[in-house]
Amino acid sequence: MALRNGSRFGVSMSVVFPHGCHLVPDSIAEAQDYDEKTKRRTPSVDKVTGARVYQVRVVDMDPELAGRSREVAVKILADRMPTAPSRTPFEPVEFDGLIVTPYVTDRGRMAYSLRATAIRAAIRPVSKDAA
Repeated sequence: MALRNGSRFGVSMSVVFPHGCHLVPDSIAEAQDYDEKTKRRTPSVDKVTGARVYQVRVVDMDPELAGRSREVAVKILADRMPTAPSRTPFEPVEFDGLIVTPYVTDRGRMAYSLRATAIRAAIRPVSKDAA
């Protein structure tokens, strides 16, 4: 079995963001494609699903990333622009339908892109003392 360029794999939030992530304020925007020939930007459409593409930035809360960039872009495939769940700065969020697409960069490095079908407020874990 050969994997083709652009193969997509479903993953859980706990695999990608084991320590959670927080939404960067005012970072939800429509993704744009740029055409080199015409020098024009157009709204991005997902090549597989045909859905419109929006992009959000989140901060990965993994403590092992100390001193490195924690910001990650996640593309959301939806019919209309998603909104921040609670509209509070740096709110904890989760993604539904999370998909990872691995690829090799022009420098020969392994990288990946993240897509999701929705963004929502993070489910707060129940503390052990609450039981």
